[in-house]
Amino acid sequence: MLPVMFKNSWFPTVFDDFFNNDAMATATTTAPAVNVREDLNEYTMEMAVPGIKKEYCRVQLTDDGNLHVAIENKMEHKDEDKKQHYLRREFSYTNYQQTYTLPDDVAKDRISAKVDNGILTVVMPKLKKEESKVARAIEIA
Repeated sequence: MLPVMFKNSWFPTVFDDFFNNDAMATATTTAPAVNVREDLNEYTMEMAVPGIKKEYCRVQLTDDGNLHVAIENKMEHKDEDKKQHYLRREFSYTNYQQTYTLPDDVAKDRISAKVDNGILTVVMPKLKKEESKVARAIEIA
């Protein structure tokens, strides 16, 4: 029997440093598939959320300036016929949370997110060169 090996990350190695995540999902946790793209103007993260409505997705910035993604969905399949009793009833519950450390060049006040066709897309615009300058006069009290 061959040993089973679990990699503690679903991102390719190139993104491990980008997100700086030490607490990735474990092998017993189902984590959604994630794509991350970068171009000159922005980073785009696409997360597979098939069958999940936007009401069940939360994307927010933490007090530390990190990106927190939470997905929670309760789905219950039941027959509304009151004349019958259930011999079998199926339900499912999905709960996923992850916090990502963002790169320094993300314009955190312009991050946007949407859910469309089973994909949660988070767009993280990059700071323009002039926005990243920190030169300023400091008032002496």
